[in-house]
Amino acid sequence: MSVKDQFVAYIHGLQDSICAGLESMDGKAKFREDKWERPEGGGGKTRVIAGGNVFEKGGVNTSVVSGTLPKAMQIAFNVPDSNFFAAGLSLVIHPLNPFVPTVHANWRMFELYDLDGKRLDYWFGGGTDLTPYYMFEEDARHFHQTLKNAMTPFGEHIYAECKKHCDEYFVNKHRGDEMRGIGGVFYDYLRPADDADEEKHFAFQQANGNAFLEAYLPIVEKRKETPYSDKQIEWQEVRRGRYVEFNLIHDRGTLFGLKTNGRTESILMSLPPRARWYYDYKPEAGSVEEAMMQYYKPREW
Repeated sequence: MSVKDQFVAYIHGLQDSICAGLESMDGKAKFREDKWERPEGGGGKTRVIAGGNVFEKGGVNTSVVSGTLPKAMQIAFNVPDSNFFAAGLSLVIHPLNPFVPTVHANWRMFELYDLDGKRLDYWFGGGTDLTPYYMFEEDARHFHQTLKNAMTPFGEHIYAECKKHCDEYFVNKHRGDEMRGIGGVFYDYLRPADDADEEKHFAFQQANGNAFLEAYLPIVEKRKETPYSDKQIEWQEVRRGRYVEFNLIHDRGTLFGLKTNGRTESILMSLPPRARWYYDYKPEAGSVEEAMMQYYKPREW
């Protein structure tokens, strides 16, 4: 079986295990699945959870799509008329309790072919990042250490490089380089050098995907019963607004999906059910919320 076929099988199995773990943690809500087909080629499985004891809204989606690379993407990749294959799992979870952080992750594979079917280029990408509304530093350290543990067997330097890439990517540059959360790891355009390297890259993807529940669920378990106030919900909604801004303005995955005629409902699943925008908003001086702003910039965990 080719690595491409192995990767497709892997993300479908990972989708099952992540959904099962999240359902068990919630104790009430179950994922609803929509299978969809893309007219140009391929399709996917969108799974959405909503109205739970713990998770207000979230999705764990897989897609395996192919076809002619749209002109906009040809320009972006600087390639002539081409065909493509893209497979991946993408998830975003928005908990109800503002003391439980939002989380995002994706793992993907992309291949580019000429019109005769010859593979011109291919790469892997992915990452996981955390968006807390209130800070518990032990949670942040646990999240980052779990990701580091998954990556270190592939090279001592890899976590630091991917953390830096994440700190630089998940940023609302129009907000003065304000990160949307506290980062995690992010990598893209990982091109294998040969068949053996391709197997190693696939193993790297598996290690990262398999670390997700270990990184996130212990944090949810600790914080899901924490009492909260209307003021804390309001802050959560303000920060969710920043999350929306990043996804709609800067996120390459969102833009790729929309430009390749992806399923809009699945792509915009990442948006929270509630968000808030105030004109010229600033957190109250001396408040816990103001103190949180120091965490929305790069730091070592």
